[in-house]
Amino acid sequence: MKSIALVGALFVLLLLAAFSWAAPKPEEYSINVHVSSSQWMMTPGLIGPEAYQKLNVTIDGKKYALAAIASVSNLMAGVEVLALGDYKAKLIKDEHKNAYDSFQMYEFQFPDKKTRKFTVVGLRE
Repeated sequence: MKSIALVGALFVLLLLAAFSWAAPKPEEYSINVHVSSSQWMMTPGLIGPEAYQKLNVTIDGKKYALAAIASVSNLMAGVEVLALGDYKAKLIKDEHKNAYDSFQMYEFQFPDKKTRKFTVVGLRE
């Protein structure tokens, strides 16, 4: 009887943990991003052309170009561009190996709580 209660309690704990990990927390997405252009681009790849979505954005008054590689399922479903406007994001990678190079990645959270990752691929003044 104790083993059934223990298994039940573990199951409930696992469910609670899964829901807490799965749901992104809105307060984590505190960076305001303004998207001023959104377009799909094609580039030559090793196997063939690769598609990626390129955004021109402003974050804290600085202008960036962001990109996200398209998955095959995205392309087969049809090309959709991200609507222009304001979004919430968080910085999920911020690597600086020296004083002049950096690697940054932002994760956007949309109003429906879905997320998408974009890598910084350009800086502008």
